Amino acid sequence: MVAKNFKINVLPVSKKLLRFATHFLKDEDLARDVVQDVFLKLWQKRDSLDEVENIEAFTMRMTRNRCLDVIRANKTVPIDAETDRKLKEKTVDVHSKVELSESAGQIKRLIDKLPDLQRTVMQLRDIEQLSYDEIAEATDLKVNAIRVNLSRARKKVRDEFLKMNNDGNERSKIFTATLL
Repeated sequence: MVAKNFKINVLPVSKKLLRFATHFLKDEDLARDVVQDVFLKLWQKRDSLDEVENIEAFTMRMTRNRCLDVIRANKTVPIDAETDRKLKEKTVDVHSKVELSESAGQIKRLIDKLPDLQRTVMQLRDIEQLSYDEIAEATDLKVNAIRVNLSRARKKVRDEFLKMNNDGNERSKIFTATLL
């Protein structure tokens, strides 16, 4: 692949990769480093990129794998300030703000405890809003396996969240339903 084709076929996905990596890592600077690493590897392998059927899915997979490497190296990923700010803006009273912030943190921790495959599928479908076919290309899974993993991930997060916050009131159940 020549430089011109590289610019046409690979570089246009950079913003999507950055969004994906930023959400995955909760650190924009670290995400930029990951995307840069991915592009460097892609450039080094540019001669064999013509064999890749779907460059976007291929780059998403490379980004996901690099993010997982970074996460494994650091072991902890804090919730980013932007997500926290957006969640707080949606609530009206102080009590709701505190409850939403705590619940979002709990859900984030529950998602982080999911197996890698379930966490990745949940990230790609619920956060990145990718279609099942796009997820299948990015993960080499069948659509049915994606649906099963996503369903199990959502159920596990919902059940664990309800266990943690089982005060039996209706507001808690409604709140859980809106978050999940």
